[in-house]
Amino acid sequence: MNELISLLSPQSRLVVTSSSDDPSSDGVLNSDAITVEVPVDDVRVGDLILVLPGETIPVDGNVLAGSSFVDESMLTGESLPVPKEKGFPVFAGTVNWDGPLKIEATTTGSSSTIAKIVRMVEDAQAREAPVQRLADSIAGPFVYTVMTLSAATFSFWYYVGTHIFPEVLLNDISGPDGDSLLLSLKLAVDVLVVSCPCALGLATPTAILIGTSLGAKQGLLIRGGDVLERLAGIDAIVLDKTGTLTKGKPVVTSIASLAYEDVEILRLAAAVEKTALHPIANAIMDEAELLKLEIPATSGQLTEPGFGCLAEVDGCLVAVGTLDWVHNRFETKASSTELRDLRNCLEYVSSSEASSNHSKSIAYVGREGDGIIGAIAISDVLRHDAKSTVGRLQQEEIETFLLSGDRKEAVESIGRTVGIKCENMKSSLTPQEKAVLISTLQGKGRRVAMVGDGINDAPSLAAADVGIAMRTHSKESAASDAASVVLLGNRLSQVVDALSLSKATMAKVHQNLAWAVAYNIVAIPIAAGVLLPQFDFAMTPSLSGGLMAMSSIFVVSNSLLLQLHRSFQSTEKQQGGLSSD
Repeated sequence: MNELISLLSPQSRLVVTSSSDDPSSDGVLNSDAITVEVPVDDVRVGDLILVLPGETIPVDGNVLAGSSFVDESMLTGESLPVPKEKGFPVFAGTVNWDGPLKIEATTTGSSSTIAKIVRMVEDAQAREAPVQRLADSIAGPFVYTVMTLSAATFSFWYYVGTHIFPEVLLNDISGPDGDSLLLSLKLAVDVLVVSCPCALGLATPTAILIGTSLGAKQGLLIRGGDVLERLAGIDAIVLDKTGTLTKGKPVVTSIASLAYEDVEILRLAAAVEKTALHPIANAIMDEAELLKLEIPATSGQLTEPGFGCLAEVDGCLVAVGTLDWVHNRFETKASSTELRDLRNCLEYVSSSEASSNHSKSIAYVGREGDGIIGAIAISDVLRHDAKSTVGRLQQEEIETFLLSGDRKEAVESIGRTVGIKCENMKSSLTPQEKAVLISTLQGKGRRVAMVGDGINDAPSLAAADVGIAMRTHSKESAASDAASVVLLGNRLSQVVDALSLSKATMAKVHQNLAWAVAYNIVAIPIAAGVLLPQFDFAMTPSLSGGLMAMSSIFVVSNSLLLQLHRSFQSTEKQQGGLSSD
C-alpha cells in the first residue's frame, strides 16, 4: 500500500496567472506564468497545474497546452511513453518525460485513478480465501476419541473380555499370574501410546516447510502454506502482456537505411539522443553501447517534445524523430527513384517488425542535405520462454488468458504468437476492468492465478486466488506486495515451476495425512487387543511407543523426499530444452 501511495505526488505547481487571459495560452510554457506550489489536497476541479519534465502528474486532467511523452506504465503496463498534446487526458501517478504540460484538473484526491487502485488493492486483500485443513478439523476430536477408546479398552477387558476369552490371561502381557487388571491396564496404555496425533500434526507443516524453503532456493517467494494449497488447485491463469509475456523494456529490433550502414545510422541517432531521457532514446543508447560504438560530439542540441531531437553532428544537422517532423526539417527535392527507395526502406522496417507487432515505435533519422537517410525500429520484445511456458500450462490443462491495457492489435499479435485462444484475449483494459474479469472467472467456479509485473496489475494480483508477480525493478514492488508468489528470477517459466512445486507439496501433505489416518486406524485396534483372542498377539507399551515414533519418522522422511522434486524438475527441463532445439 505504501508503494502505491508513494505514486501520489504530495505537491503540485498551481498556475496563478499567465501572460494571457486565455487559460489555454502557451505562455506558461515560456516561463512567463506565476505558479505556486500547493499540497495536492488543495487542488480543486478546474484548477490549472503546471507539470515540468521528470515530474509526476499530481491529478487527473486534460492537457491545455504543451506537448510531451508521458510514462503511463503504472496504469496500463505499456512500456513505451504515450504522446500527449492539447486535449489529451493525463492521469495522476504517471510521469511526464519531455516537455512542460499545462493541465486542467478534472478529478482530484480520492477520485483520481491511482487512488481508486489503492482502494481496490485494499479491498481485495481484505478478502481471505477459506482454507480447510483436514488435520486441524480432526486434531481436537482425535485426542478425546483416543482417551475414550483407552477407557473403553480397559473396561471391556477387565469386565467382559477376560470372561469371554479366558485364554488371553495365558499371554505374557497379563503377567505370570494371569492378572486381568494388569492385562487391561497394559492394553489401555497401549492404545494411548500407539496412537499418533503428532503424525497428524506433522503431516501438513513438515511438507509445507520443505516446499516453501525449496521454492526459495529456486527463486520462488511463496507466502505461506495456504498459498501452496490454493496454487495446487489452479485451473486458469491470467497473464499480463507488457513485462510478463514481453520483457517490458523497449529495445532496438531493426535498422534500415537507403545508402548507409546500419551502424552509421545508429551512431548518428545515438549522438542526437544521448542527452534525451525518454525510453526510445534509452533503447538507442543501449544498442549503441552494446555494439561499443564511438558516439561523436554534438552541439546546438534542440528538443521538440513529442516530435524529436535535432543536433549538429560532424558539421551537419542531424534529426531523429517522427517521419513528418524529420522530413520537414530537411525537405529536399527527391527523385521518384529515391522516393521509391525510401518507401521500400520504410516497408522493410515495418515488415521486419511483423513478428513483434506490439509496443512498436519507429524513429526516423535525417541529415542536412540528404533528407531522411534511415529508420530505427524500437519494440518491446517477447520473452524467450513465453511461448514454451504457455505451452506447458496448456499441457497441464490449465486455461490461459491474456488481459492487457495495450491496444488490440498488439495484444492479439502477442496472443497468437504464444498460442492463446482469441476468445481468451482482452485489450485496452483498465486495472479495474482486469480485476472485474478475474472476479467473473471466479464466479464461474474457476480457480484463477494472475501473473503480472506492474503497479497497474496490483488490484488483479490481489483479487485472484493466487497472485504471481514478476520481480523486475524496485519501483514495481507494489505488485510484489500484492502478490502471494513472487518470481525472484524474473523468468516466466518459473510460473510452471511454482505450480509443479505446489502440486508436489500438496501430494506430500495428502500422503502424510493418509498415512497418519491409516496408521491410527490399523494400530489402535491392534493395540486394543483385537488380535489377542484368535492369534494370541498383543502389543507391549514399549512396542507401541516404538511404532508411534516410527509413524512420525515416516511423515518427516516422506516430506524430506520432496527435495528430490528439484532434481526431477531439472532433468525435465533439460529434456524439454533438447526437444525444443
